Amino acid sequence: MKQLKFLFPIIALCLLLGTGRANAQWTVIDPSNIAQSIVNSSKSLVQESTTAKNMVANFQETVKIYQQAKKYYDALRAVNNLVRDARKVQQTVLMLGDISGYYVNNYKKMLTDPNYTSAELSAIASGYTRILQDATGVLNDLKQVVNITTLSMTDKDRMDVVDDCYKEMKRLKSLTHYYTNKNISVSYLRAKKKADTQRVVSLYGDGSEKYW
Repeated sequence: MKQLKFLFPIIALCLLLGTGRANAQWTVIDPSNIAQSIVNSSKSLVQESTTAKNMVANFQETVKIYQQAKKYYDALRAVNNLVRDARKVQQTVLMLGDISGYYVNNYKKMLTDPNYTSAELSAIASGYTRILQDATGVLNDLKQVVNITTLSMTDKDRMDVVDDCYKEMKRLKSLTHYYTNKNISVSYLRAKKKADTQRVVSLYGDGSEKYW
């Protein structure tokens, strides 16, 4: 357990955006704030959009936030020389980026899909927002133990929280993947009735994943 006293500065450092500053703080870019900004933007989209056209316009702000955040996630993904437990923290943060990516990249396609009504698109966005809110909460829990000023916790307590956060974020990532596929399957089934399945496949791609 002695090496754990060196672990949390390393963990905190891996959360920086390649600045090279070893000050062991959750600084420069806070991924929980990134996710919360996407949540806030999505809530505005749901509340203010009444037509699919409005949703497309309002969704551009969400896309903009994600594109800025993606630079952070890409930089963090490139960090390889981490100890095992620090890597688990890194992967937890990256899974939040994956969840955001599932939402932004697929919802952007859904907005061009005539097989959804405006009400359905609003409901889908609300579902993604709920998952992102839960994921942000997990990351906030993680932030509390990564911050080395939280002195009341033992190393074992910290690593237990890290492990729990990792498992919960992994569950939310799987849920997002499932939620995305189920929504796309609705479009596919509707397209099938109209003999228009190729358009859906072209839009979302078939690849190695199947949505139906």
